[in-house]
Amino acid sequence: MTFVDLAPSAIELQHVRYLFTDIDDTLTTEGKLLPQTYNALWDLSRAGIAVVPVTGGSAGWCEHIVRAWPVAAVIGESGAYSVTRRSGEVVFDYWENGALQGERQRRHLQAIENLISKKGGTFKLAHDQVFRLADVAIDIHGQDAHAVEELASDIRAMGGTVAISSIHINTWIGDYDKRAMSERLLTAMFGVDPTELPSVTAFVGDSRNDAPMFGFIPNSFGVGNIVPILPHLQHAPKWISAQPAGLGFADIARTILNARATDGLAANFPG
Repeated sequence: MTFVDLAPSAIELQHVRYLFTDIDDTLTTEGKLLPQTYNALWDLSRAGIAVVPVTGGSAGWCEHIVRAWPVAAVIGESGAYSVTRRSGEVVFDYWENGALQGERQRRHLQAIENLISKKGGTFKLAHDQVFRLADVAIDIHGQDAHAVEELASDIRAMGGTVAISSIHINTWIGDYDKRAMSERLLTAMFGVDPTELPSVTAFVGDSRNDAPMFGFIPNSFGVGNIVPILPHLQHAPKWISAQPAGLGFADIARTILNARATDGLAANFPG
């Protein structure tokens, strides 16, 4: 396993119990979940590390992931809610209130549709907008970076919160983000003492909307494809894998597992 900069030491990672991770272009590689990456998720789970995808993805994606992947929870639509399984049932815990956030989304969606219509239809809503419960996602694949920034600025002027990922502009009305919901999940649901958060957590991401998480979790990793956007990040990852996307995630997972094994915490981990 190699890293672009200095590699993390076992001491820094040996107590990690919760691994938060972005999905698009972090777990996925060109839109696919590679076998190496999926195996890494299972390896982490078997070693007792709770994996929590933190994504701008829709409720539809989140429900599938929490049902089918070896994860402890999913944070969806940039922090609008967390999704867990309890007694076999899928449960959505909203940042505020599902009905309130849904009503805000309906109004914001209409405003966004009017805005992109005035721009001549250059931008389109994400294909999974119909499966979203709290935010609005705009597809930016193949769009000029200046045009993306201009649209984001227009949305902010309307009062919307904006997060830009590698594939979408995500926008919503509310005072939450990935970091805020991650902190709530850790302390309120998982019962982690706030003083322990720096040592027991790690995060992996690839894009601009991951910056709040890089600033929140000291044990932060970027996958290799993050390098071009580093100058645009308010908070950068501490370490960067040499490999991109899902292959980089697999390397990072192995680094964390090796660190835990060094301390004897993963003695029962197979392989």
